Amino acid sequence: MPTWGSLGLQDSASPLMEQLTYFHDHTMLILILITSLVGYILVNSAFNLYINRFLLENQEIEIIWTILPSVILIFIAMPSLRLLYLLDETNNSDLTIKTIGHQWYWSYEYSDFLDIEFDSYMLTPDSYPTSNFRLLDVDNRVPIPFNTQIRLIISAADVIHSWTIPSLGVKADAVPGRLNQISFLVNRPGLFYGQCSEICGANHSFMPILLESISVDSFLNWISNNSEASL
Repeated sequence: MPTWGSLGLQDSASPLMEQLTYFHDHTMLILILITSLVGYILVNSAFNLYINRFLLENQEIEIIWTILPSVILIFIAMPSLRLLYLLDETNNSDLTIKTIGHQWYWSYEYSDFLDIEFDSYMLTPDSYPTSNFRLLDVDNRVPIPFNTQIRLIISAADVIHSWTIPSLGVKADAVPGRLNQISFLVNRPGLFYGQCSEICGANHSFMPILLESISVDSFLNWISNNSEASL
């Protein structure tokens, strides 16, 4: 998660975020080259004392500065389109989780298992001394196994919300009466924080998301314990 002084992107925890980071670096390189070239030309033109009295038109340079931006845009658009299709790709999932946004908390349901569902609220100020991060910790984390393809089905019960975790490169709107779907894979264990990124009312800032990536064995133990508790 980001800390004070972090100017770059968060460390990626999924293949999707890795591709987003590569595309960001690719685009920033092109922008830096363009900015440097245009800045050099502007400064050089401002301090240049020479004038060409016979330069009224130059079709060659007009052709170049018409075609060259088009080529540059193609170099940006092709990786962007590839990435858009990758983000929408729905692979064969090993685990399906349904999440519903409420004002102002999230509820989760593990559709592949019986009677495993819970609500996830932000921890109250009384719990801050025992929590890791203010306004980001929740009472019920969302455990998932890492190196496992996850399908997340997202909806809302009242207003539009948005389920977002930056380090995974996933973001999907939770719309009442509609099911949205995202697919992702977490490639390392850890805690991954997110927040609702759609303004949804007075307490919009107080419905964090906390995903806990654990091993498959630990996840199956958690499933077994919760299944027994619900019986």
